[in-house]
Amino acid sequence: MTTLYGLANCDTCRKARKWLDRFGIDHAFVDYREQRQSPETLVEWKDKLGGWDAMVNKSSTTWRTLPDSRKTPQSDAEWKLLLREHPALVRRPVVVTDGGTVSQGFSDNGFKKRFGAGA
Repeated sequence: MTTLYGLANCDTCRKARKWLDRFGIDHAFVDYREQRQSPETLVEWKDKLGGWDAMVNKSSTTWRTLPDSRKTPQSDAEWKLLLREHPALVRRPVVVTDGGTVSQGFSDNGFKKRFGAGA
């Protein structure tokens, strides 16, 4: 089964969920603001997505309102703490499939390639 991690009020997450429904792809949705992910999960995502910087939406309001001292984490521990405190910083949705493949974001073409549907 595919698990979509994101925020319930995120337009991009809603579009991704509707796309999966339309193509009959069984999935679960986890709001990671309500169900915070473990530090181990965050590190796994980071490793599969190309690093902490790739995971974080630095154009978000949440990022822009952080004090400058919080915008330069120097260790995995600091990144994990930051993302647990501010889950909205994670670029969304995070899509995890049974085989452990992790991706971020939503686009119609990207999902068609990822799921082999609607092509």
